[in-house]
Amino acid sequence: MTSQPWTHAPLSALDLEGTGAQERDREAILEIAVVPLVGGSPDMGATYETLVNPGRPVPSRPWISPGLTDDVLREAPRPEEVGPGLHERVAGRYLVGHNVSVDWRLLHRHYPGLRPAGLIDTLRLARAARLEGSKTLGAVLDRFGLRSRVDALVPGGRPHRALWDTVAAGLLLPVLVREVAPPVVSLESLLRVASPSESREMGEFTLF
Repeated sequence: MTSQPWTHAPLSALDLEGTGAQERDREAILEIAVVPLVGGSPDMGATYETLVNPGRPVPSRPWISPGLTDDVLREAPRPEEVGPGLHERVAGRYLVGHNVSVDWRLLHRHYPGLRPAGLIDTLRLARAARLEGSKTLGAVLDRFGLRSRVDALVPGGRPHRALWDTVAAGLLLPVLVREVAPPVVSLESLLRVASPSESREMGEFTLF
């Protein structure tokens, strides 16, 4: 299966927003977005986006994503209500994100039964492409002039919200793939370059 072109693989871009890693094991998920990639591009018609009610007040901290307030989250579904929809959209798929290990650790902590096929990190791709300067999501988007495309696909969205960042990672993936040398063609070669090191064992992709 991994010898197939990477664009034929079951890929989905993913991003979470939470209460912050500063809370350690108490970090709650506040927002989730998943967008399938078809032929290497975001399929906006199949977008999944949801707020998540953490069941407790959200701390007032500068790192909390804008707009994710107690008033907004109070009517959102609880984590257990979100679980079934996540399973449908994640099971057996490769999850794409910028520094995706951070999102996966939080997602796996709250939903240990999720079984994606693997992880693909656009931050690792940016490093493999030896891009100069900052490798943050916003900086890499600006380098390739992609910010306006994200804005067009996510009207009313903004950076550091789940859907905006998810679509950004999905748009970045094919651009960064073209920048890597030797060229990334197969899913196998993409995983070799972009699979987070902590999720690989004996050359095979495994879950934590």
